[in-house]
Amino acid sequence: MVPTNGEVSANGRVDTEALRAEIRQTRAELGETVQALAAKADVKARVRRSAAQTVERARENRAQLAAAATAVTGALAAIVVLLVMRKRAR
Repeated sequence: MVPTNGEVSANGRVDTEALRAEIRQTRAELGETVQALAAKADVKARVRRSAAQTVERARENRAQLAAAATAVTGALAAIVVLLVMRKRAR
C-alpha cells in the first residue's frame, strides 16, 4: 500500500521521510481525538463544571436581587417620608 502523501521514487520505493511525516501527523491527530473523547467521558469533571456555573449564576442573581431590593426599600422610605411630611403640613 502506498501512503497518500508518500512520494514514490523512480525505482518504486516510498520516500521514507514523507512517510514518517505522515505518521507523525496521524499520531498527533489521534492524540487530539483521544483527548477530546476522554474529556467527554469524564462525567465527574463535566458535572463539577456545570455545578460551578450554576453556583456562579446564582451568586449573580442574588447580587441583582439585593440591588433591586435596596432600590425598592429606598423608594418606599421616600414615599413614607413624603406622606408623613404631607400629613404634618395639613
